Amino acid sequence: MFKVPNKAYTAQFKTAAVQRVKDGQSVRSVARELEISTQTVRNWIKAEGAGTLNGAGSKLVTPEQMELSRLRAENKRLQMELEIGKKCGGVLREGPPVKYAWIDGQCRDYPLAALCEVLSVSINGYRAWKRGGTVERKRLTEVQLLSLIKSIHAEVKGAYGSPRMTEEIRSRGFPASKTRVERLMSRHGIRARHRRRYRVTTDSGHKLPVAQNLLNREFTPHEPNRVFSSDITYIWTDEGWLYLAVVLDLFNREVVGWSMRADMTTELVGDALTMAWFRRKPAPGVLHHSDRGAQYASHAYQGQLARYGMRCSMSRKGNCWDNAPPESFFNSLKNERVHTTRYRTQREAAADVFEYIEVFYNRSRRHSSLGLVSPTKYLQNWLTTQQAQDTAA
Repeated sequence: MFKVPNKAYTAQFKTAAVQRVKDGQSVRSVARELEISTQTVRNWIKAEGAGTLNGAGSKLVTPEQMELSRLRAENKRLQMELEIGKKCGGVLREGPPVKYAWIDGQCRDYPLAALCEVLSVSINGYRAWKRGGTVERKRLTEVQLLSLIKSIHAEVKGAYGSPRMTEEIRSRGFPASKTRVERLMSRHGIRARHRRRYRVTTDSGHKLPVAQNLLNREFTPHEPNRVFSSDITYIWTDEGWLYLAVVLDLFNREVVGWSMRADMTTELVGDALTMAWFRRKPAPGVLHHSDRGAQYASHAYQGQLARYGMRCSMSRKGNCWDNAPPESFFNSLKNERVHTTRYRTQREAAADVFEYIEVFYNRSRRHSSLGLVSPTKYLQNWLTTQQAQDTAA
């Protein structure tokens, strides 16, 4: 039986979270979007300042960074209001129902009072709407619905086509048909970002031992922590390539482990596997699938799998479909974020990829193979069902 492990975080995760605060977000906002306590974030910031966040070799915060943090703290309220104002766009010109719906999608990231103040609505009005008042079921006019579509399109940075857009609108309390949403999006040129073909870059030209394909394209395990799938991709920046390794739990397609480095080494994939193990603490017997790349076939990585009690499975030579789920994730990442963004530094790229994985993809993005809910929500729904069945038994 799957058990929810105590939360644990690797140094790379902590560093990325602290960087979001240093880049201008409030502690509360970062804590909400990552679903951790504000005190935990503050502890990480304090440890980073003392040079103890990552152990040996950590960088101390410079005097310039400390002064910048002080100035950002002094202007936090104004900055938050400006950020909310930029996000809400045309919603400001709409009536309360559209504003309430937009606020409902932002409450995880911003205080309710700040959201209501910027959009000039009352907290009591919003709460009445949440309780299921008549305004919740009001059919939006075409102008109102278009405004909401544009707002959501901006929020998700162009990631949703009409099916996901329709589900998102419904989740915010408004009736909407896919036909109507699709017609409005088409008429006004609102569409999901164009998909490009994924290029496979696996280097299997080595003499290291490879494992059999035990997974055999069985991509739908019946519960969490049964099958992990791993892969590597690369992201171009003005400073050169940034390499990203991920580990997915195929049950809910959640990215449970990731690592980013400037070089494609065994440490890259090893760190991603470490994060996955920290997060899930799976019992021995997990099937770990990857391609035949040298990083995964290396003695170091195979030893790590053995220590975690994981069984190794590898794709057949030259067959990218044997490891389709992580390649599908990379397609989404590239098309929805990377291909339309110029990264001037590797740090800038790493921060954006962290936001995509931890804030958007895992916790918010509606996944077509999961019934148009996010990976986190899918797992929560499954756990709730399991608990109900155990209680009934």
